[in-house]
Amino acid sequence: MKKTKNKGTLSRVLQYIGKYKWLFFLTVFLAAVSVALILYLPVLFGDAIDTITEAGAVLFDALLPILLWAGIVAAATALVQWLMNVVNNRITYSVAQDIRNAAIAKMQKLPFSYLDAHPQGDTVSRVITDVDQFCDGLLMGFTQLFTGVITILGTVGFMISIHWQTAAAVILLTPLSLLVARFIATRTYHMFRVQSEVRGVQTGFVEEMIEHQKIVDAFHREEENQKQFDQINDELQVSSVRALFFSALVNPTTRLISNTVYAVAVFLGALSAISGAMTIGSLSCLLSYAVQYAKPFNEITGVVTELQNAMACASRVFEL
Repeated sequence: MKKTKNKGTLSRVLQYIGKYKWLFFLTVFLAAVSVALILYLPVLFGDAIDTITEAGAVLFDALLPILLWAGIVAAATALVQWLMNVVNNRITYSVAQDIRNAAIAKMQKLPFSYLDAHPQGDTVSRVITDVDQFCDGLLMGFTQLFTGVITILGTVGFMISIHWQTAAAVILLTPLSLLVARFIATRTYHMFRVQSEVRGVQTGFVEEMIEHQKIVDAFHREEENQKQFDQINDELQVSSVRALFFSALVNPTTRLISNTVYAVAVFLGALSAISGAMTIGSLSCLLSYAVQYAKPFNEITGVVTELQNAMACASRVFEL
């Protein structure tokens, strides 16, 4: 039942994003260009290292053009990433605007029975806070998910072209990160969902107390309301701490696996360089790709957690 509900939420999110499909394709293209430029830099630096033939002997005629070209590539990378962020923000906040417009239009048609059964603050929380949380997760997904996936594919290709044995060892260790991310992500969705619901209850309670303060004073409900608020506040604290604690486990565990992958790449690459199977520049390039290969897994696992929070908030908005 939960999987069906999640798929329904994701389907509705994709429908809203579909209105901006050309911007979506543009951000994917810019992500690919950005990754290609980033992955080209280690090749240039490897070539620069190889211009050092021996102690005190540097081929400056070959080195200077390489460094100039590396500067041009770095500047182009910065420009492309800036454009990608602009497009991502345009998609994200256009979707947020559309969802809020649809929510307000729906509220104009809601029957009184719904308004009587749901606190006003909870409804406000869905339209304002939950949409904000959803947008934060969606923006992170656009910014890091696409570039992360393309970076992984690109680095694998480059590593295979340099030293396929090291690339194979790195790839074989990769599923550990994916298993850890999946294990944690499946457990954080429910926690973020509970957090959003309790936050909505708290918002509704506070709004009712402010709006009906005269009635509270008339019936001397100050102490009872304070106790009730403390109870809701405690529930929000517990649910928030649980959700953040489990989501925070993702980064350190994946970093441990990434460091292990890097150590394996260093060991195998160093053996190949000592045996003469590759140059020092190629080894530097290979290790740079090993770092760049591991980094997206840390980012993607963080994105998965944020997307779980975003989907939990989106489902509450779509229920409205």
